[in-house]
Amino acid sequence: MRRFWLGIGLVLGLVGCQAPPVEPTPTLPTALMGEEPVEQVFASPSYGVQTFLWWQPDIDQWANGRTPQPLTAVQEMGFGWVKQEFAWRDIEGIEKGARDWWRPDQIVLAAEMAGLNLVARLDRQPEWTQAAGAPLHANQPPQNLADFGDFCFAIADRYRGRIKAYQVWNEPNLDREWGGQPPDPAAYTELLKVCYENIKRGDPAAIVISAGLAPTGNDDATAMSDTKFLQGMYEAGAAAYFDVLGVHAPGFKAPPETSPGEAAITKAYGNGRWFAFRHVEDMRAIMVASGDGRKQAAVLEMGWTLDEVNADYAWFAVDEATQADYLVRAYQYAADNWQPWIGLMTTIYIADPNWTAAQEQWWWSIVLPDGTPRPAFFALQAMKK
Repeated sequence: MRRFWLGIGLVLGLVGCQAPPVEPTPTLPTALMGEEPVEQVFASPSYGVQTFLWWQPDIDQWANGRTPQPLTAVQEMGFGWVKQEFAWRDIEGIEKGARDWWRPDQIVLAAEMAGLNLVARLDRQPEWTQAAGAPLHANQPPQNLADFGDFCFAIADRYRGRIKAYQVWNEPNLDREWGGQPPDPAAYTELLKVCYENIKRGDPAAIVISAGLAPTGNDDATAMSDTKFLQGMYEAGAAAYFDVLGVHAPGFKAPPETSPGEAAITKAYGNGRWFAFRHVEDMRAIMVASGDGRKQAAVLEMGWTLDEVNADYAWFAVDEATQADYLVRAYQYAADNWQPWIGLMTTIYIADPNWTAAQEQWWWSIVLPDGTPRPAFFALQAMKK
């Protein structure tokens, strides 16, 4: 989710603007269904939350039967899926082939012992994959895509049948997630293809989810709108290289039932279709128009922020009660209107233990770094599933 709202400068300063509640809309037109039956690789919907287990301080105790606090929270919520980053550089950071599996082994084991399914996000390249002396970005494709393919095979082969699903990269429609280069859907499709083929070679039953795309209205060297990027992926042949389409669906200021059309004409909501949780429907329409309606979509990030610190986010902040209410209503809207094509829906976040209130992610979290639940946690726990 981090810093993915480009193009919001036009709507800054709207803090405090309120709009009347939007009534839920009737069931969506069958045009979003497609002509073929939907292949339900996920229950519709499935309930997930993103965790940060990698640097948990008690990780050395998990093999002895201690369930990590974040996974206990997921169990208490009644959610069945956990999304976790498995950064390439944290596993194969020194040199090609020198892989350290200790931490991922503990995470996979802990999830199994807790009875939870894992979605592993694969990205964040090691330094050795870049040209000597070139600037190192937090997330950038390797010089040689085969190196990433080898990593995708290695993790899928090691955890065959244990990691159920993989997300291939994150927000490649932003330059900051693509090595500072202009977004390129055809180039991302090549990376997706290499990883997909190698995951399937390592674990044919694993679910491959394409990268969640950042909702944005920009179209320049720094960002490409998610709808344009997705269309470019389809034109490059990406349909053959993912099982489920990944999308991101933050609600910004608007209630979850707000249509993209209403968000586009409402100043308080940001004047853009991408500012609506239901922008997922725009992405689904592209899937169907591209002949890919038999697949499900997975919401890889969803939430509402409480941010009081970071100016880029504060304009669409809500209070804790509203965050809780909107998250529950978002899941309910999907259950009522998006079946069977909606699959996994992932709330952000159960916080990283090292986050502070100075970081924007802290304000999205439903459980704080010290384990303290926010009201949204209890609302999701009580929600009908």
